[in-house]
This record gives sequence, structure tokens and C-alpha cells, in this order.
Amino acid sequence: MKAMARSKRTEERTWLGQVTDVALQQAMRDADRAYQNYFASLRGKRKGRRIGAPRFKSRKDHQDSFRITGRSNFAVRQVSKQRGQVKLPRIGWVHFALSRALPADPSSLTVIREPDGRHYVSFVVEAPARMVPAPVHQTAGIDLGLNHLAVIAHDDGTSSTIENPRHLKKKLRMLATAQKELARREKGSANRKKSRIKVARLHRQVRETRLDHHHKLARKVVDENQVIGLETLSIAGMARTRLAKSIHDAGWGILVRLIEEKAAEAGRTVARADRAFPSTRMCSACGALGEKKPLNVRSWSCACGATHDRDVNAAMNLRNVAAGQAETQNDCGGPTSAAPVPAGTGEAVTTPAAA
Repeated sequence: MKAMARSKRTEERTWLGQVTDVALQQAMRDADRAYQNYFASLRGKRKGRRIGAPRFKSRKDHQDSFRITGRSNFAVRQVSKQRGQVKLPRIGWVHFALSRALPADPSSLTVIREPDGRHYVSFVVEAPARMVPAPVHQTAGIDLGLNHLAVIAHDDGTSSTIENPRHLKKKLRMLATAQKELARREKGSANRKKSRIKVARLHRQVRETRLDHHHKLARKVVDENQVIGLETLSIAGMARTRLAKSIHDAGWGILVRLIEEKAAEAGRTVARADRAFPSTRMCSACGALGEKKPLNVRSWSCACGATHDRDVNAAMNLRNVAAGQAETQNDCGGPTSAAPVPAGTGEAVTTPAAA
């Protein structure tokens, strides 16, 4: 912090004195946390994939933010039902659209500038705990896919299909036109800035539409079921295949995260099947294992006489996982080991050596 104070006096960094020192200190803390995570990842003390070393922000990155705490003496007031004002240090009072009244005084706030030029202010408040809804006696299993975003299996043996909205695919033609226009603009010109904002606005519409859809779907699933069975997918690995664009467009990771968050808040239970659990090739009727099936096989028949739709069968098996009726740690549906069997008389034995 002292080095930062000295650097403000140099001619090259006089601009540091034009902003509040709290924002600069928060940036230093963020950098310190990034290096701690990096070294912890190198030593294997941090869960998840190994992360790289922190890097400087690129000038081509048009998303910026700064965070200030209560020590900077910011103030917030509500002007009308849907309008508020926030007093930022070195800036003054700024109007913002108030989406909902703050339940308490904020302890910190973050000002965010999106690539399309929109600005947001996010407050950290201590909200009262929500009432846990009454438990329901329903269990569901959810199989995620690309042809259908999700297939949900219910207790009564029925299933419902959630179509894949393909938000990005619907905007690809408009995005291609906007990207071509951006590529033709002269660098540094005002028209290039307008074209860049147009591309950023289209990407924001795709992101927000997808998030809104997943929020509503996650809320519906959590409200209707007490226990929810989900599969564990290697999304990062699948995103390195030729289906990467479709996988990112589906947003499986966002949907699973929202279901887990809303379930924890509502007192529901999420049962995650092991990554090796054979939900596709296990018969949901008798538990027998079939051979591995390529993606073009959409339906198959078991030796017990049952005929299964690929996605519905997987959802049924995941529902059984949620109900505690299936083994998830091994690639089988039956017992993990056989009963003890006495050794045969003709087997080799080891005799103790004479003293």
C-alpha cells in the first residue's frame, strides 16, 4: 500500500490520485488472492483444474469494474419506487434503476461496465433468511442433452421433455452480419466503436435470455421435487469436441449450478451420480447392463423385453439414484461383491515352513 502511495507522486501515475484509494486497495487484494490461488493450485492444495498465473487485463477487454467498501463513505438512497441514487467517492451522486428495495444497508458495492456500454451497480447486503417451503413427496431424475435440453423422469413413470432453446443459434445470422460489419470498420474510428457495441449487445441478449430460461427451469424443478437426481458431466472435456458450440449454447453447467443453489436454499436434496455411472446403457426396468451405444442410437431393447428411449431411460436411472435405488460408485447395477464362497480342495495352499 505504501508503494502505491509513492507511485501516485510520479508523473506517469498521477492518474491514480484521481480515484478513491479504496478501489485501488481492493484491486490489490484481488491480485493477492489471485496469486494465492495460483500457488495453491501448483502445490495441489486447491481443488479443481490447475489454474494459470494471473495476467494483466487486456486493453481489448471492454468489461471493467471496481469495488468499494463502507470505509469510503458511499451512500445510497431511494428516490422513487424504481429509481435510486448512489454517492460514489470522487464522482458524486449517480442515478440508477432500482430493481428492488434494499433489505438493509449495503456493506460494499461494485460498479460494472459491460462491453456494450451499460453500467450496473451491485450491492452486498445482509438479507433475512427466507422461509423454507414445505417438503414435497416427489423425486425426479434429469438427463441433459443437446437434442433436448433436459428429460425429466417422475415418480409415476412418466417423463417430460424440455426443448433446447438454442439461444445462440437463433442469433448466429445477426451475429455474422454484425461481425462482418465490424471487420470492415477502420480501427480507432467512431463507426468501429458503434459496430463493436452492436456485437456486444447481441452477445448480452443471448447470455441474459439463456440465464433467464435456466432460472425459470431450475425454479420449477426445485419447487416440484424434494430429491433431484443429476448426472456428473465432464463439460470441459466435452467442450473440446466438435460439439463445443452446441454444448456452450446449452449451458449445462449454469443449469446444474442454479438447481443446486435453489435446492440448498429451499431445503431440497440433489443426488449427483458418479461420472462412471452407466445411466444410458443400464435398463431402468431390470437393472441389466447393455453394451455401449453410440450417439446415433436413440432407442434400444433389453433382454427383459423392455424398449427404452435413450434419454428417458437415462433420466429414469438418475431418478433411481435420487431415490437411493441404484449403486452409483461402480459400473454396475447390482451388488458390489459376491457372497463368500469356500475354497476348493484342489487349490494351491501355503504351508508354514518348519522351524
